Amino acid sequence: MAKHKDDGAHVTSPSGRPAPAKPAPVAAADFHAPDPAEFARNMMKVATQCQRLWVEFLSHDTDVRKAGPIDPMNIAGAFIELTTRLMANPAQALEAQTALWKDYVTLWSGAIRRLMGQDVDPIVSPRPGDKRFRAPEWQELQIFDFIKQSYLLTANWLHQTVEGVEGLDPKTRKKIDFFTKQFADAISPSNFVVTNPEVIKETLRTSGENLVNGFEHLLADLKRGHGKLNIAQTAFDKFEIGTNLATTPGKVIFENDLLQLLQFSPTTDEVYARPLLIFPPWINKYYILDLKPENSFIRWMVAKGYTVFVASWVNPDQRLAQKTFEDYMIEGIYGALEAVEKATGQRQVNAIGYCIGGTLLGATLAHMAAKGDDRIASATFFAAQVDFSEAGDLQVFIDDEQLEGLEQQMKDAGGYLEGSAMAQTFNMLRANDLIWSFVVNNYLLGKDPMPFDLLYWNADATRMPSRMHLFYLRECYMNNALAKGKMTLGGVKLDLHKVKIPVFLQSSRDDHIAPYRSVYKATKLYSGPVRFMVAGSGHIAGVINPPAAHKYQYWLNDSPTETVEEWWKGAKEFPGSWWPEWEQNWLREKAGEKVPARIPGDGALPVLEDAPGSYVKRH
Repeated sequence: MAKHKDDGAHVTSPSGRPAPAKPAPVAAADFHAPDPAEFARNMMKVATQCQRLWVEFLSHDTDVRKAGPIDPMNIAGAFIELTTRLMANPAQALEAQTALWKDYVTLWSGAIRRLMGQDVDPIVSPRPGDKRFRAPEWQELQIFDFIKQSYLLTANWLHQTVEGVEGLDPKTRKKIDFFTKQFADAISPSNFVVTNPEVIKETLRTSGENLVNGFEHLLADLKRGHGKLNIAQTAFDKFEIGTNLATTPGKVIFENDLLQLLQFSPTTDEVYARPLLIFPPWINKYYILDLKPENSFIRWMVAKGYTVFVASWVNPDQRLAQKTFEDYMIEGIYGALEAVEKATGQRQVNAIGYCIGGTLLGATLAHMAAKGDDRIASATFFAAQVDFSEAGDLQVFIDDEQLEGLEQQMKDAGGYLEGSAMAQTFNMLRANDLIWSFVVNNYLLGKDPMPFDLLYWNADATRMPSRMHLFYLRECYMNNALAKGKMTLGGVKLDLHKVKIPVFLQSSRDDHIAPYRSVYKATKLYSGPVRFMVAGSGHIAGVINPPAAHKYQYWLNDSPTETVEEWWKGAKEFPGSWWPEWEQNWLREKAGEKVPARIPGDGALPVLEDAPGSYVKRH
């Protein structure tokens, strides 16, 4: 019977389950012989491009040397401790090594029997959803099937060995496990020309032109990253903000140093009296909620009869380097609340906070509760954490040594963290999908990346002001101060238990940034009615799932539970998008009566410019 492993492999005994259905046979004739002259010319081009690559690297050599210490994440220290623990228990190391060799012997035995014409079940298979080995050659051609299984056995052994080491503290173990996975992903045979059958076929078919194109892509990515590899995940020239992204009609009706406030034009004759005010994360741009019309959350909510406002956060530069987390609360949330009241005449709003925007919203709610401020009538949190005790893989990047290095890095850069640094960190959480798949597609196969609105947004990262970012990482990820009631903003010690308004917590089953079990912890912190929900997919697709797509599912359980495990046991699964459930059965009753639709600019605040505004276009 198959056993699921953390490295993404299924291990099966030869006498276990029946072999999976096989794809159409692959013949040796599918590997076309290249044109010798054309192949030679292309290899000369590759050699020339290697020289250009070296020149490009040297031209940014100074920038590379300024990048900081060689090991800013203190990975070496963690693995030295791992080695020490292994050496202290040689019997365990020998047992692990013996188990690996037994698996290799079984694999060799199966390979010999298959060579003799017997049908042999694989002893290890990629997990469902692993796209690295989906080409039929990985199964049908014995040499590549052997390479694939050897790799999966080794990767599996690496993870099992790390997991079996005793005496490691949880934080060190988590770091070692994470970077072991990064290493295992990097050495996958799918990432190399001579061990990837798809790349070999393409190289033979095009007489090496794919490698020429791949080097051109590599050089372009290095140039765009100013000497650091900035892999293109989408066709950037196919998108333009305001043209085919962020197109919901509206106006900018307020701005300050940190945000522009957008009010969207109504599409219904009447709207609910209580406005909806959204605070997206400022790590990226707001239009994750307004991509194409067919998957725009903002457009969908406007069509449902809501007056929708959204904070379009600025992309900070050196001028804003000293902005703090408290500034984001005062100028961001409080500034937006005052503007909405002036624009609509309504004092109370329903609010949404997404990711770090939700963390800020939670902190602000505690601040408002202490001050007796009731302008937010209800709060919805999209993939947002306020308790960081189980905050997922991002904790790997946060300890004293790494934060000291990060602080120096931001100081050298002028007081902020480049958006590309944050984007790279998030990409590492899903390295096979967001890094290595593009290495294979762009560099080895020489193909252009496909146009994809979500990945265009993903690459449109913003800078982080130094003081704000360090406060967030230290107080939330390291100290968990907000959940413990030890965070102070505006001279007020924040206590989430004083928040008594209705709260809706959205989480996603496969979210690596805000894990559902971490989001669930907020159910024990707020004192008002709290509803918790888990959506299918991850941090983005779990949120941006329009009903018309008919994708994924969501789970609900409104019975009181003490743990998230108990919650799951009683949860009921529903197909499709969670948006209608939330809007119809939770938000609508808090939205008030219907009033004539509000036109941006008709209130006390004049129109400053058309949506999407200028802040969202700043680079």
